[in-house]
Amino acid sequence: MRRHALLIGLGLALTMLILGSAVNFYSVPLSRKLERAAYDTKLRLFMPRTQDSRVVILDIDEQSLKEEGRWPWSRNRLGLLMDKLFDRQGVAVVGFDVVFPEKDESSGLKTLEEMGRNQFKGVPQFHAALEKLRPQMEYDQILADKIKGRRVVLGYYFTTGNLTGALPEPALPAGAFTGHAIDFLRLDGYGGNLPELQKSAAGAGHFNPMVDEDGVVRRVPMLVEYKGAYYESLSLAVVRTLLGGKLAPVFEDKGTAGADMDWMELQTAQGKLRIPMDTNQEEDRSRDVSTLVPYRGPSGSFTYVSVTDVLRDRLPDGALKDKIVLIGTSAPGLQDLRSTPVGPAYPGVEAHANLISGMLDQDIKQKPSYMLGVEFVLVLVLGASLSLLLPMLSPGRTTLAAAGSLVAVTGLDAWMWRGANLDLPVAHSMMLIVGLFVLNMSYGYFFESRKKRQITSLFGQYVPGELVEEMSKRPEEVSMESDSREMTILFSDVRGFTTISEAMDPRELSQFMHEFLTPFSRVIYKHRGTIDKYMGDCIMAFWGAPLHSREHARDAVMAGLEMFQVLHRLQHDFKERGWPEIRIGVGINTGRVNVGNMGSEVRVAYTVMGDAVNLASRLEGITKEYRVDFIVGEDTKAAVPGLVYRELDLVRVKGKDKPVAIYEPVGVEGEVGPEVLEEIKMFHQALRLYRNREWDKAELQLYSLQRMYPNHRLYQVFEERIAHYRNEPPADDWGGVFDWKTK
Repeated sequence: MRRHALLIGLGLALTMLILGSAVNFYSVPLSRKLERAAYDTKLRLFMPRTQDSRVVILDIDEQSLKEEGRWPWSRNRLGLLMDKLFDRQGVAVVGFDVVFPEKDESSGLKTLEEMGRNQFKGVPQFHAALEKLRPQMEYDQILADKIKGRRVVLGYYFTTGNLTGALPEPALPAGAFTGHAIDFLRLDGYGGNLPELQKSAAGAGHFNPMVDEDGVVRRVPMLVEYKGAYYESLSLAVVRTLLGGKLAPVFEDKGTAGADMDWMELQTAQGKLRIPMDTNQEEDRSRDVSTLVPYRGPSGSFTYVSVTDVLRDRLPDGALKDKIVLIGTSAPGLQDLRSTPVGPAYPGVEAHANLISGMLDQDIKQKPSYMLGVEFVLVLVLGASLSLLLPMLSPGRTTLAAAGSLVAVTGLDAWMWRGANLDLPVAHSMMLIVGLFVLNMSYGYFFESRKKRQITSLFGQYVPGELVEEMSKRPEEVSMESDSREMTILFSDVRGFTTISEAMDPRELSQFMHEFLTPFSRVIYKHRGTIDKYMGDCIMAFWGAPLHSREHARDAVMAGLEMFQVLHRLQHDFKERGWPEIRIGVGINTGRVNVGNMGSEVRVAYTVMGDAVNLASRLEGITKEYRVDFIVGEDTKAAVPGLVYRELDLVRVKGKDKPVAIYEPVGVEGEVGPEVLEEIKMFHQALRLYRNREWDKAELQLYSLQRMYPNHRLYQVFEERIAHYRNEPPADDWGGVFDWKTK
């Protein structure tokens, strides 16, 4: 057991990670995709593929458009359709999956009224004839009269912003859910029917679908909230109009405020119909009052009758007796086709038919709130048992155990689907089983042998051997992937290298570079640095990667200080060889950067990028402007106490808007002599006077420093600035900042 402790720990960690997603602490897109795929597979596999003869779809199909003309048809024509359906066919209820938001002016009444106001303004016979004809030409009123007193349910939709037509009375009034935190689908606009039509109808329901992330319609919101009141769906309105009765919510725990609503209950004289709510949708809590559509099969699971056949009396009388009739369209040109689990171009009206059929049969799949607990227990039991078991097994037995677990979960899911009408979430369980299997099968290769080989081969060229060995012992801390972290970057450059190189032949120049780059690189290695690259005579190095280090800034500064000690020893050797004396500039900065493998398909390199890197390069570049050898940024100085620093300036380098304070590291506290400390103190006083625009006092202090330390040319820089500012005073908001326009 102890030998497998790490692998068991990784398995339990994976279990906890997936449990967090299962209980909705965070969202994992893959789990949602897998859950939708599992649901669609179960639906297609177990759907009955039978027809429900109780529901008939009166189809505005291509044949109807060909014979009756393009949609929309005149309302008197639809009024005639109502007579045909109720008087000749004896249907039980009619539901419209279309909306009538605008007036029908196809009768020509508006034109006749305009003529009466103009050409026939003084002709009483015209106006009398018009009034006599008016009832026959007000098509909207004709349709309103035809649906009045009949079981006709109109359709409408909710949207955002626009308000057209009239809404029906809400199914449940405002305040019906006081004390319960139900996340309804809330919209602030609607497209309703003409007021006279809505007033005459027996009811109305919205036909808004609930579209999932992948564009597929799997559920329909049973209630939509608008201005605090609650409006029912078209399918629910049709069933309620057919059976009568009262609508009431049923909560998981009636005594608990904020409990999930598991059911909508329709209380009728014949009994109670329960409509399950899909309450466990982690991707969108507004699905709390949506219902899974119980698709019976692909398109065509209900009887389709062409509208034109009813209008033209091609059906025998009573052929549709006691049927639930939904008027909708399957014509592609009318754009009521939806993507569903059972077809990519499924008529929207048939989704409502499936819901009506499921409500009447009480055969709608449910995903109640307690399924969250079932899934939690299932994932926990699987994770704990497999995390402990799989590390003990051989690869063959590991495969059998994982496969057996998948079969068991699939069997449990199928049993609950068919036997209890429950949709068990299985995506997290499947992900966990597969994840634990992959983890156990690949552990030895990916997390032991290969990781050590990669570290040795990839980082051997960047870091010292002892650090590579340390990294191989802690492979979990090392990654080549790009990462953002705080690091310290060093740039070092030889002053006047172009002039030096021109005076040497190529062979001698190569040897010269080898002689000073090698000891400087060793210093960087000694202080646990990583060499990024050599750029001619320039060295770029960084601290804080590949291994994290809390002391990255201190290590970098100490390396910089030691580089000058090494340089002093090199000068004697160079002089004996007849080589020129060299000077270097060092710039160091600390900040958050991106580190990792970067590049192209042709070549990649383990390197750092970011503003902090650019600033380190700028600091090295301006060392020669201040006539000093070593400059660090303010973040580096703050991270490395215990050293003596000379504050140099407050600057704004090219490419940066924010000014930064820059410092010269002088040495370790306690090792710097009193004379140097006094010199630094005097310069800081001069710097303060300079920033206060006390030019005379600052100049006097700098003059004293120049006389005392003639070899330190820093003071000459500020004397020249003061002379400039006397003639051209800085702006009022200057603040002592100097802008460097060059790199």
